[in-house]
Amino acid sequence: MSALTNKVAVVTGSGNGIGRATALALAAAGASVTVSDLLVDDGERTVREITDLGGSAIFVETDVALADQAENLIAATVSAFGRLDILVNNAGTGGTSGRLHELDPAEFDRVINVNLRGTFLCSKYALPHFLTQRDGRIINIASTYGIVAAPEAAAYCASKAGIIHLTRQMAVDYGPDRIRVNAICPGYIDTSLGRRASSMSVLEIVAASARREKAAGMQPLGRQGLPAEVASVAVFLAGDGASFMTGSILTVDGGCTTTFNYGEASN
Repeated sequence: MSALTNKVAVVTGSGNGIGRATALALAAAGASVTVSDLLVDDGERTVREITDLGGSAIFVETDVALADQAENLIAATVSAFGRLDILVNNAGTGGTSGRLHELDPAEFDRVINVNLRGTFLCSKYALPHFLTQRDGRIINIASTYGIVAAPEAAAYCASKAGIIHLTRQMAVDYGPDRIRVNAICPGYIDTSLGRRASSMSVLEIVAASARREKAAGMQPLGRQGLPAEVASVAVFLAGDGASFMTGSILTVDGGCTTTFNYGEASN
């Protein structure tokens, strides 16, 4: 029997990158998975990849910043699979670059709404199910930029720092109910810039990739991570091997937060 057999998981932002890898890894460990994304084609592709490998998955199009859609995501999962055991709050956005006084307030709000409010909303609607079961696992995908600051990324840094402290606070509130809440902070992960590339020129993509490669080369392991390397940590946190872990903030960053050569590109 696989480690997560008979468990049900929701993974937000799972059409690409870390979210997609996490959905696939949870399914490989035996969980049924709800794939959630704004990009329908990408989300449905992830579902096909899971089902082609013999797993069980559905897709629910969701904007996690909207309360009714977050609520529907959880309700649709329970309707399809009969329960919910694992929530991975992965959906996020990087936002535009610029110093704080240059930021449009609407852009700041957008980043906070997707990254931090989305984590709050999906957790809010998942928690009643966990409370009924007296068991549940929430895994929040934050960022090393929630631990250390980065140039011209005020909204992103603030949102990810908020996720880290929300993780700790939720661990305090829900630990007595046997609900574990932990966070993963990825560093430079090779996601081929994911969905951001669709709005970038070829020159911008090349320049951004070069910056990330340069920054990743400065860290102890000297390379970018792979989405699967983050996903494997999420699977561990979802399983019984992490049964005495809550409120933990795990970096998966090649050692980049241990060095001074940091902040060359956004994760």
